[in-house]
Amino acid sequence: MVSQKKYTQEDLNNILWNAADSSRSNVDAGIYKDYALAMLFFKYLSDLSKKHHEIYKQRFGSDEQRIAEKMKQDRFFLPPKSSFDYIYGMLEEDHIGQELNKALHRIEEENKAKLEGVFNVDFNSEAVLGRLDQRNKMLRHLIKDFAKIDLSDVNDDIIGNSYMYMVERFGVGAGKKAGEFFTVRQVAKLVAMLAQPKPGNRIGDPACGSGGLLLLAGEEVERQGSKDYALYGQESTGSTYQLARMNMFLHGKDSARLEWGDTLNNPILVENDKLMKFDVQVCNPPFSLKKWGAPNAEADKYRRFWRGVPPKDKGDFAFITHMVETAKPKSGRIAVIVPHGVLFRGGAEGKIRKQLIEENIIDAVIGLPAKLFQTTGIPVAVLLIDRSREQGGANEDKKEVLFIEASKEFKPAKAKNILTDENIAKIYKTYEVRKEVEKFSRNVGFDEIAENDFNLNITRYVDTFEEEEPIDIKANLKELAALEPELKKLEGQMIEYLKELGIN
Repeated sequence: MVSQKKYTQEDLNNILWNAADSSRSNVDAGIYKDYALAMLFFKYLSDLSKKHHEIYKQRFGSDEQRIAEKMKQDRFFLPPKSSFDYIYGMLEEDHIGQELNKALHRIEEENKAKLEGVFNVDFNSEAVLGRLDQRNKMLRHLIKDFAKIDLSDVNDDIIGNSYMYMVERFGVGAGKKAGEFFTVRQVAKLVAMLAQPKPGNRIGDPACGSGGLLLLAGEEVERQGSKDYALYGQESTGSTYQLARMNMFLHGKDSARLEWGDTLNNPILVENDKLMKFDVQVCNPPFSLKKWGAPNAEADKYRRFWRGVPPKDKGDFAFITHMVETAKPKSGRIAVIVPHGVLFRGGAEGKIRKQLIEENIIDAVIGLPAKLFQTTGIPVAVLLIDRSREQGGANEDKKEVLFIEASKEFKPAKAKNILTDENIAKIYKTYEVRKEVEKFSRNVGFDEIAENDFNLNITRYVDTFEEEEPIDIKANLKELAALEPELKKLEGQMIEYLKELGIN
């Protein structure tokens, strides 16, 4: 169908996006993404399987049974009648969607340990894709477009990055729903850097979306020359959870442990009947989640909410509390994106915030620009929590909270603002060395924060006031006086023009 070709990252991004997007008709972007990304994953598995089959054929000749046995020992195995080429050969069948479902089911059955349930879309759904003729048209376009692409020789980094590129592009079309499945890459990159994961770390995300933030945290470890780390995540939305599983597989992170479920009400990442503990946690939880499970919090079997139960209509501190309780005592680190209300709201949230400050584990508060996300135009902050500052931890003598006011660190774009690499570098370097910069960053001690009723609003501590240049009233009056004759002349001309037009 297609000749083998080497792709650059940009080439593959554009080719895959065009293949996925050109087939969309009347299906909402937030739903269509699941079908397009499932098709990409199917094509990747098929092309890789075909490549491995050719390699083993050269070794074992026409002994198909031996080839099949060897392929079953690999990462995955595609049984008969389950390849992309097989589906392409049935392109004109009336029930192409039904045949596609059967092929994907065979793949899942053959690879239960790694791929069971990963194709959670129904390619024969009339409710989602429309009547038979309508969905056949869409599916045929989608299959034909992907048939032109050869993914057999694309390394994990490039195909994985392209997958994330497509997730983000779909996010643009999905609007407010986008926050359910991805975090803007540049923001996620900054959060992953600020978390400072190290070789040997266990890295977790309790609201992992499609897994991009976890993968970027892993990249930070690999940048240090090590692949010794483990990724764990939990996601409450089924379709998004499957996107995350595909994402991990495409990046070659088959060993990542992802779970499907509600972290706040049913944490699944447990061991020995206790919550799993992490060296590092990164997260972009849903902002001010309503009905997060407050009525059940008092009876939580893991006693996560001993500092207090957050308001029933604002789950921000529920996620923060969960992460603190699942961070390793005296060493665990947390980098979490929060709405600014977390920094100053009173009531139950104020009490929890005060307790965290008194425990000396709030390490830094970083204010980011507005309009960074598709989902909201509000500015957000990154809260850094470091349990090594606890009594007995390596940093117990560190008592100050670093405030960084980075709301002006962005490049304006048409629909939203963008964090550039330069912006990221400036913010990270300031945090790393805890540098104080006028109108940008400041280290603040406990006493001053206590005097402010444990309010962490950044502008209370970092003076951002810009003095305006004094106005020279005399000079302005002189300028107006000089303009007066010209204004009278123009007024006279206007009166003459109106008379000519018959307007008094």
